[in-house]
Amino acid sequence: MFSGIVEEMATVTAIHQDKENIDFKLTCSFTNELIIDQSVSHNGVCLTVVKIEGDEYTVTAMKETLERSNLGLLQVGDHVNVERSMLMNGRLDGHIVQGHVDETARCIAMEDADGSTYFTFEYKQDTEMARRGYFTVDKGSVTVNGVSLTVCNPTNNTFQVAIIPYTMENTNFCDIRVGSVVNIEFDILGKYIARLAELS
Repeated sequence: MFSGIVEEMATVTAIHQDKENIDFKLTCSFTNELIIDQSVSHNGVCLTVVKIEGDEYTVTAMKETLERSNLGLLQVGDHVNVERSMLMNGRLDGHIVQGHVDETARCIAMEDADGSTYFTFEYKQDTEMARRGYFTVDKGSVTVNGVSLTVCNPTNNTFQVAIIPYTMENTNFCDIRVGSVVNIEFDILGKYIARLAELS
């Protein structure tokens, strides 16, 4: 379980294909604090640490994860938003994030907002998935590349988020451009409510 408050950006140092899996080797400032089997969010995807060597650690993404997320697009040198699992005795500064990416979205617009930046993202329109809670609502929560954000101006298959300078500088939003593919996780509360309504 995560909060969507990114700790920092890790850097991809190596990528290794192993049949249908991909091993990603990364480095970040807290590598020496990690342990084998620990869960770490990478661009919003919960992955398990499988190896630690010096200041680098390795996680493995399986085929389904690669198909559902943007991890398969990563290259050596890319920045990845990372967050260790949430401490239950701390404040929940973001929102409840499972680390189970629902799908990818594409950035279709960027707009200056007097110091901040509005990003517009578009995802596949699917009426059946929307009925099951996979949608955004105005002022609701959404996770983009592991970052907990507030939704603005949602439509059936687009939404905006406003990124302040601090978030731009300390997450890989600094690398996102029009055309970039990001991971999104819709709010789990919406999914539960939709399921409850379906069973009523």
